[in-house]
Amino acid sequence: MNRISLTLSRGIAKVTESALGPYQSAVIRIGFAGTWLLFLLREFPHRQELYGPAGPWGWNLAKELTDDNHAFTALLWSDGQLWFECFYALAILAGAALLLGWRTRTASLLFMVGVLSLQNRSVFVGDGGDNVLHLMSFYLVFTRCGQVWSLDARRAARAAAARARGERVPADRVGPALWAVSGLALLIATFTGRFDNGWLIPALLWTAWVMLGLWWAVGRSAKSQQPRILLDVVANVLHNGGLFVIMVEACLIYATAGWYKIQGSRWQDGTAVYYPLHLDYFSPWPGLADLMSSSGTIMMAAAYGTVMVQVAFPFTLFNRRVKNVLLVFMMLEHAVIAVVLGLPFFSLAMITADAVFLPTPFLRRLGALVMRACGRFVRHDDRTVPAPRSPEASPEESAQGRVGFRA
Repeated sequence: MNRISLTLSRGIAKVTESALGPYQSAVIRIGFAGTWLLFLLREFPHRQELYGPAGPWGWNLAKELTDDNHAFTALLWSDGQLWFECFYALAILAGAALLLGWRTRTASLLFMVGVLSLQNRSVFVGDGGDNVLHLMSFYLVFTRCGQVWSLDARRAARAAAARARGERVPADRVGPALWAVSGLALLIATFTGRFDNGWLIPALLWTAWVMLGLWWAVGRSAKSQQPRILLDVVANVLHNGGLFVIMVEACLIYATAGWYKIQGSRWQDGTAVYYPLHLDYFSPWPGLADLMSSSGTIMMAAAYGTVMVQVAFPFTLFNRRVKNVLLVFMMLEHAVIAVVLGLPFFSLAMITADAVFLPTPFLRRLGALVMRACGRFVRHDDRTVPAPRSPEASPEESAQGRVGFRA
């Protein structure tokens, strides 16, 4: 019994004392935000046809559908062209801010609002990658995904270094300004009846707004450390729970996809991969598709290999080496899908979902290589200086947990 109690207490302490997986959460933040940002930029010339008020899926049809399924979309708050253009620009800016890790808590909320609003406006123009982004944009709100590789982490590290030198750190003005503007927007949307399709998203937005204000107030005026520690524990529990849900979601995607494929006759006889290669919609490189499909052995190996990897992956999480090998195969598979079938954003979304399982030492070495490469191009006073190194998780968690608007 003592051993069980000790193990349980250690587990609770690990979950509450720190936000686990700082590098994994940073990778999925960068990956999903980058995927969405690239999609919005590529489709910018076609934004009217996809999501505009005068598109094929008209404003009235979208309004009728969302009234029935209670999906959240801010694009239906107005059928004006100006509102659509401003919101599309806001979605681009939110994706860029989350990618860079600037004011990550606020950026993650705006990112979620942008993804849900655009996708729910025209639900028939998406694919599997859009579904993954749809879910992950919601889960990212609960994570502390700006602990490393972000402008927030860099700002927190500089502030901590200044305090260590005994210097005075200027008060944060951008954070309170963002909080006030977002509060005003929420107030207007609530009292004008914009949140009339459901309670989940407005409740989440209001709760996040109140917690950010409370965190700032506690960090500024609390005389005791206890309120700060309590808020930090709550944030760590939410982060660890959100990261766990993201991992479970990725496993469910592969497990369900694999088991459904097993039931299909084309997957059973090994010919399933052959047919999409000969559809015009999925053939950006017909010559390459013909070359691959010319070999029955390659088609059968691709079909059976896909099913085996997808079904086996959730069970390999208990063996680190096997899991890492399968991760390489799955990422290569999605890279091939991006090129051969012309589905780059679906592949990027799935590779990002896979990246949550990458080992921390590999991610740290990868980050160091990127920082070293970027450092060659960072110049200051006409001389090259190395880029700032991402601080370790613990100091960042402490700095971000105590300064409410710094993340």
